[in-house]
Amino acid sequence: MVLRPAAAALASLCLALPAAVPADAAVAAPRAVGADAYVPAADLPPGAPPGVCEPGTGYGPPLPTSAMSATRIRGGFSFLEGPVWLADRGQLLFSDMGAATGPENVQPSTIRRFTPPSTFDTFLAGAGSNGLALSPDAQSLVAATHDRRSVSSYRIADLTRGVVAATYQGRAFNSPNDVAVRADGVVYFTDPTFQRGARGDQMNGRTGVFRVSGGQVALVDDTLRQPNGIALSPDGSTLYVGAYGENRIYRYAVRPDGSTGDRSVFVTYVGGPDGATVDCAGNVYWASGTDGLVHVYAPTGNQLGTVRSGSTGTTNVAFGGADRRTLYVTSGPRNDSGLYQVRLDVPGYPY
Repeated sequence: MVLRPAAAALASLCLALPAAVPADAAVAAPRAVGADAYVPAADLPPGAPPGVCEPGTGYGPPLPTSAMSATRIRGGFSFLEGPVWLADRGQLLFSDMGAATGPENVQPSTIRRFTPPSTFDTFLAGAGSNGLALSPDAQSLVAATHDRRSVSSYRIADLTRGVVAATYQGRAFNSPNDVAVRADGVVYFTDPTFQRGARGDQMNGRTGVFRVSGGQVALVDDTLRQPNGIALSPDGSTLYVGAYGENRIYRYAVRPDGSTGDRSVFVTYVGGPDGATVDCAGNVYWASGTDGLVHVYAPTGNQLGTVRSGSTGTTNVAFGGADRRTLYVTSGPRNDSGLYQVRLDVPGYPY
């Protein structure tokens, strides 16, 4: 998610940089203990979240037509981000980010809840969140939390907050933005500067992509300009990252242990790539902050079509509904941001 115009300034990227840290150089990250700790799944394969995609299932084209339009469920929110579907509750959660306040110019954020067909209420005030995902057991939210410049967990049952990633090599992140979680509990997240506000730059001008595995934070890549949305393929072998400052989407090979290998270009151009999700056939859905579209790509990178939701400011997407074939979209201008939905032909990820 990005706010314009001031928050999108990229001048800080031109600062002198320290020597690069090798990709996947793991260092210990502070962790909460006891009930507050984020506990990844053990002994699970690295693919899609459990129960989301049936193995061996064949799928046809995901879009009924190449140019779809989503229906607005409700608008008038401040600025929506990070939709995530809770299957056991039949509810959608999403972040609603207010205008920046205070001497540090930080945006407050509330997690709101949608219970179909039309009920909205507050799930968690003061969450400080942007992008949201689910732990493998679906009992906790994994949240990019710019209030503490961290990645946090929120236990869904009692809203207990834990720590997933607090710092990298003792330095505060910029403002973690979006997250993806493998079925085995490995967490990936992006760290642009969009919600850093007036707080000091401890990353020395770098914006990065990080991995958390076994309680350790590792650098995936710190050469992308303003990395934003992030998603994993259904088998967990490919990581997709949208570089907002480059209007480009990259992909990384992911090894069985969660470490990353070669990087290549997945999509050469998409305007303002924001949040993303993936369906069970491996098709990739990327929200564009520039044109108000969700761009849909085959695993090869070929574009299959688009989903429209408003004119500009489309921020994120997630699948939900009883059969996970409803695509939920957050989109719209500040103070009239809305939640949209459209039915598609292939089920997908709940975040």
